[in-house]
Amino acid sequence: MPQTSQIPSFVRGGGIEDTKNEILRLVKEYVETFHKRKAFSPGDRIHYAGRLYDSTEMVNLVDSALEFWLTAGRYTEEFEKKLADYLDVKYCSFVNSGSSANLLAFMALTSPQLKERAVLPGDEVITVAAGFPTTVAPIVQYGAVPVFVDITLPQYNIDVSALENAVCEKTKAVMLAHTLGNPFDIAKVKAFCEKYDLWLIEDNCDALGSEYTLNGRTRKTGSFGDIGTSSFYPPHHITTGEGGAVYTSNPLLNKIIRSMRDWGRDCLCASGQDNLCGRRFDGQFGELPKGYDHKYVYSHFGYNLKATDMQAAVGVAQLNKIDFFTSMRRRNFDLLKEALSSLSNKLILPESCPDSNPSWFGFLITCQEGVDRNQLVRQLEESGIQTRMLFAGNIVRQPCFDPIRNTGKGYRIQGNLTNADRVMKNTFWLGVWPGIDELATEYVANVIKKSLQRFSGL
Repeated sequence: MPQTSQIPSFVRGGGIEDTKNEILRLVKEYVETFHKRKAFSPGDRIHYAGRLYDSTEMVNLVDSALEFWLTAGRYTEEFEKKLADYLDVKYCSFVNSGSSANLLAFMALTSPQLKERAVLPGDEVITVAAGFPTTVAPIVQYGAVPVFVDITLPQYNIDVSALENAVCEKTKAVMLAHTLGNPFDIAKVKAFCEKYDLWLIEDNCDALGSEYTLNGRTRKTGSFGDIGTSSFYPPHHITTGEGGAVYTSNPLLNKIIRSMRDWGRDCLCASGQDNLCGRRFDGQFGELPKGYDHKYVYSHFGYNLKATDMQAAVGVAQLNKIDFFTSMRRRNFDLLKEALSSLSNKLILPESCPDSNPSWFGFLITCQEGVDRNQLVRQLEESGIQTRMLFAGNIVRQPCFDPIRNTGKGYRIQGNLTNADRVMKNTFWLGVWPGIDELATEYVANVIKKSLQRFSGL
């Protein structure tokens, strides 16, 4: 035990609340002193993404740590409610990553509780090849069949004209991401899903805050499908460190999602709660003895995908800033597009989907014929500007597809993937996150212009 003289005086002299408040005051002072962001100056590295935070996140984090509840608690409950309200959906489940959110969203569709609409091994799910692997991974890992269709440029989203040729009697769902914050054509995708009675999962991990107007009503992306997902990894629109969310307005899907997130259990009690239903020892479940403890009844083969309350505490503070973050992303995107508008003969610049207002995750650039992407990217990186590819490019060309590429099983391609291949060879993207200011954006544009003059004779 520490000696009395080693314990700070505010701890020795105050009660629990006084002590905690003093600790949090000092945390706030510490952050405001040692975590200040500095403005960009030439020579600084321009990151493609990052965390933007102040003392409120750190105070919430320490407040949660002092409670030492650790697993889901009051901050998780608050975060889930605030995110659901923001998206205008009924239910939200906080999880440990965006990849877990996609896993959970897809696996919920395999529940026997969905009866004839449940996705079974061998059933097909329409998606695109140009994107992030964990949009596709749960489909493959379960034994369903991803059906890949091409994308369009310069929106980088699904070519909706290919949907009718992709559907068959085995099709059960569509699972698509809003690419780098740019909504896909929700009107046509939803109409297609309703026509064929298909589930729609919106991978909203790169698009929190994006909006789409359908039938005269503007709503946030992630709220149009049967299930939406988010990621809160540090580069994303808000962060909890690691973390993600699954959301829906369907009560049955929510029940399944909660079950599968929490080990597959049938019980709905929160952590530390007992006998919410009032019939904990009264039920008959399958072949279990009558009265078997409902807390240990499992209706699904599930997982433990929960996040911690400390992560949720950070998320609560971040959500209060989401509108500001979104406005800064849109501003930076517009500034960069205006600065590069004269280069349309060398670069394909991104365009938003009609009827949408993206919360851009990044600024996609496709090099025209005669412009070497790798050369341009190297010049940007050497100039201190981070770049990124459009994730997997054409994912069926990735090494993870080596074991099944030539078997004729495991996936299907409808039509061709010409634009996915083009993206793989000629596309990269730059950051537009709120930590980038106007001077940094101007610097990025000037480096691109000078590079093209040097290498392409512009």
